[in-house]
Amino acid sequence: MSVLVYTELADGQFKKSSLEAIFYGSKVAAQVGGSMTVLAIGSASDDELSKAGYFGATKVLHANAQNLASENIMAYSKVLSETAKSVSAKVVISAKSSLADAVMARAVGALKAGLVGNVVELPDTSNGFKVKRSIFTGKAFAETSITSDVKFIAIKKNVLPLEETSNSATVEKLSVDTGSLTESSKVLETIKATGTVSLPEADLVVSGGRGMKGPEHWQPLLDLAEALGAATACSKPVSDLDWRPHHEHVGQTGVKVAPNLYIACGISGAIQHLAGVNSSKVIVVINKDPEAPFFKAADYGIVGDVFDVLPKLTAAVKAL
Repeated sequence: MSVLVYTELADGQFKKSSLEAIFYGSKVAAQVGGSMTVLAIGSASDDELSKAGYFGATKVLHANAQNLASENIMAYSKVLSETAKSVSAKVVISAKSSLADAVMARAVGALKAGLVGNVVELPDTSNGFKVKRSIFTGKAFAETSITSDVKFIAIKKNVLPLEETSNSATVEKLSVDTGSLTESSKVLETIKATGTVSLPEADLVVSGGRGMKGPEHWQPLLDLAEALGAATACSKPVSDLDWRPHHEHVGQTGVKVAPNLYIACGISGAIQHLAGVNSSKVIVVINKDPEAPFFKAADYGIVGDVFDVLPKLTAAVKAL
């Protein structure tokens, strides 16, 4: 059974979530006794693409036509569906993202396949093909059987801890005719979020709420994030008040994150915010209100004023 992994590139490199998808795909291929191929679309060097081998890939198909330079969903889905047919893929895997959601859905339609998202474990192939997925914004899990001939899976971040080897993958050029699609559907402009660390890809996130009291008081949070090498985030009220950029809004209607560590500073913990962060491995809450709802979801809690606690945490991190 052939396995195909759809990956995403950023600045000529695999996104970390895509490396996780490659590793997950290698485990699925081993389960079903098949081969795994990686699909990469966009600009990247062969040396970078060969690093897919570190995480279990043996071959990378690279589509890098000029009309694929922008993330054109219609063109990308055509490349994915045509590649899945050419390698006779029975399982197609990607990391869950806004781009992958759109690309995978269109490829599923073209191939008449089945699709399950928010997958949190390796599939159970002992009797059919069953996957466990997160539902109700992470408050429950469902086991779903995929009975279609071709099966698409979108996995959540941090499903498996990465294991790296010294192997490298071969890279082959891939050509798919997407001319008519890129003529009828064009990307006019791409505006990328600013910041040194991409929030959806971040392993560490420091987030602030209305307890930070205003944009002029944000520096202690930024200092801690810089010391940790973390991304910064905020609650919805903060972005609504324009204290922080809207692309930093984490929650049910914003970015959903799954870092190894999420530090919430002055955030009460409304259910809408928890829906965006409850996949975090470790949650630390700093709040002066001991009755703040967020403490119920926290692995560690600090009852105290963020403006007293944050400088001490930053000093401790720098001391390490």
